[in-house]
Amino acid sequence: MSRRRKRHSPEQIVRMLRDADAMLAGGKTIGEVCQALEIAEATFHRWRNQYGGMKAEEAKRLKQLEEENKRLKKLLAEAELDKAILKEALSGNW
Repeated sequence: MSRRRKRHSPEQIVRMLRDADAMLAGGKTIGEVCQALEIAEATFHRWRNQYGGMKAEEAKRLKQLEEENKRLKKLLAEAELDKAILKEALSGNW
């Protein structure tokens, strides 16, 4: 039986990392913290590397910038493809 993947917002991740820090300071192990937060240890470490030390609004802005970057890369790829098609058509090699 596979577990359904949950998508957490950047704000939720930052809040969960803050809670995790409090639990770790209280003497819990990383395994116990991950079990309480219902996440895998790998997820915890990935989040810590990506969002550690951020405030919720900074994490939200990072996510927005990543989405904008993805959109711009897609537009650039499409433009390059159009350019290649036009170049091929103009060369008359079809």
